[in-house]
Amino acid sequence: METNHQSVRDYAAARERGDRDETERLKNEAIARFNTRTTDGTELRDMTEASMTVPFGEQG
Repeated sequence: METNHQSVRDYAAARERGDRDETERLKNEAIARFNTRTTDGTELRDMTEASMTVPFGEQG
């Protein structure tokens, strides 16, 4: 997946690893940035796309 946001790349990598705590943390941080208007919404859009396209792995 292509994105300009490091947080989304980190989110996708955490999904691939199956790291629920990390995906939740990254999602909550992105929501907080959006709520305080420090991001324009493309970060959350890309994160939503990643949640639908990157398979959730099994944490070992």
